[in-house]
Amino acid sequence: MSKLVKTVAIAGAMTAALGAHTSTAVAAEKVKCYGVSLAGENDCAAGEGTTCKGTSKVDYQGNAWTLVDSGSCTSIDLPDMADGSERNGSLEPLERDLPA
Repeated sequence: MSKLVKTVAIAGAMTAALGAHTSTAVAAEKVKCYGVSLAGENDCAAGEGTTCKGTSKVDYQGNAWTLVDSGSCTSIDLPDMADGSERNGSLEPLERDLPA
């Protein structure tokens, strides 16, 4: 095998390894944020009787999460609840806005 071919092969392997590391780092920067997605647009965990992604039944369903940038979950701008109280995202499931 020529020196050039070996160099290209090593460079390709290093690029692939760095790409995998970058993908892992990007994934680590996302967190599960409960109660912020619109109906049918959650990433997962929408409660009993659901299969996962896209199964939330109501807007801002408290037991459905969406991946968001780390550090942004509780500061996402959401409309107030029907009683006028503030609605926020949470890193834990919520007992609000659950389907009837």
